[in-house]
Amino acid sequence: MLSPFVRAFLFLFNNLIGLVILIVIVNAIISWLVAFDVINLRNPTMYRVVRTLDAITEPLLRPIRRVLPNLGGIDLSPIILWLLLTAAKIIVDGLLGPYAYGVVGL
Repeated sequence: MLSPFVRAFLFLFNNLIGLVILIVIVNAIISWLVAFDVINLRNPTMYRVVRTLDAITEPLLRPIRRVLPNLGGIDLSPIILWLLLTAAKIIVDGLLGPYAYGVVGL
């Protein structure tokens, strides 16, 4: 039966989306802390952490930043990415959920 495989896929997909959302939120908070000089990037450990988070999130945020208009110092791309990832999660759960839990055709 297909149900265990669909459940496993949904589990992995939902957790991966949740992890990406968490990384985007942490990156946004750290960027604010760097901007307000709470975190010093001259610390090698913090520099590596910030650069790693940037390397993970930048490929996801760059296409959104190209489309959004420049709002000065406000970057809305993490919010837009969060909304898009949440929408993708809802759509995939809605499409595959009935197959995972055996309620197809109701």
